[in-house]
Amino acid sequence: MLTTKIDETPSLKPLLQLEGIKKYYPIKKGVFSRTVGHIKAVDGIDLNVYPGETVGLVGESGCGKSTLGRSIMKLEELTEGSVMFQGRDLAQLPPSQMRSMRSELQMIFQDPYSSLNPRKRIVELLTEPLKVLSGMDDAEAVKHASELMHIVGLSPQSLGKYPHEFSGGQRQRIGIARAVGLRPRLIVCDEPVSALDVSIQAQILNLLKELQRSFRLTYLFIGHGLGSVKYMSDRIAVMYLGKIVELAPTKRLFAMPQHPYTKALLEAYPVPNPRLRITERTVLAGDVPSPASPPSGCRFHTRCPLAQPVCREREPVLSGGEHLVACHFPLAGDTPQPMGGIACG
Repeated sequence: MLTTKIDETPSLKPLLQLEGIKKYYPIKKGVFSRTVGHIKAVDGIDLNVYPGETVGLVGESGCGKSTLGRSIMKLEELTEGSVMFQGRDLAQLPPSQMRSMRSELQMIFQDPYSSLNPRKRIVELLTEPLKVLSGMDDAEAVKHASELMHIVGLSPQSLGKYPHEFSGGQRQRIGIARAVGLRPRLIVCDEPVSALDVSIQAQILNLLKELQRSFRLTYLFIGHGLGSVKYMSDRIAVMYLGKIVELAPTKRLFAMPQHPYTKALLEAYPVPNPRLRITERTVLAGDVPSPASPPSGCRFHTRCPLAQPVCREREPVLSGGEHLVACHFPLAGDTPQPMGGIACG
């Protein structure tokens, strides 16, 4: 649910509500570091995430996906907007109160090596949050850490090792174990498989699915690989230059994209079946504009093959029912796209 505030699931209260999220980075210049502008990494995002679902977030590199995820976790201070989680605005919480919310809200990072302290053993990495946030004593925390290693498919005997003694896939499993150890309600997955081999990606995605069923988790799944996002997500939001341009249930988005940018993304995605491959693809002209000076009107109009004068003058509003799109001339959706994807089952 976005700008139109349409409640797609009226009987279910959102677990996470994002309203007017903006994150600007100042551009400094000169000896005295004078601010001469701002990089608009995230520029007005409204989104609801409901309990038990997975919302995928896709887009080109630099569109603001990871910045949005870090802003939700308050690893980045918002410029504007509110992050309502279980009735509390995380953006307004002081550090002391935000610390108590960490057990309900966790994150899995893209790089499994840089997210783990190389100077600490795995047992320390897993038990520290348990002792600090859950109040467990040393014996309880170590026992719980052993259970977590078993849950993610690693040997509890490896607790005494350091992160560099594991492979990339194993390190990501440790990161997942740390995220689920406190039994959170929401996990922000920031491209959790993009740094892994394809065969390992499938294992990690299946693990995340299994953990979601076992612990009733809710995911915000950030990625640029359409195969993994499609496999994981119930709904998918497409971002372009700091804004969401389309949001729809996964099957509907792949079958009938309504935004030209979404259509171009799907056509660029490789399909394993030669009979379903598209021979005439939408080729986007030019480069992505700078987020420091985004185009007026529709931000996609500089690369859109369907752009009209109104696209340069007026910014489209995200609107619709179950399928939301921000476009003055949305596609009719009568040309289904191939439903390709990686096999993870």
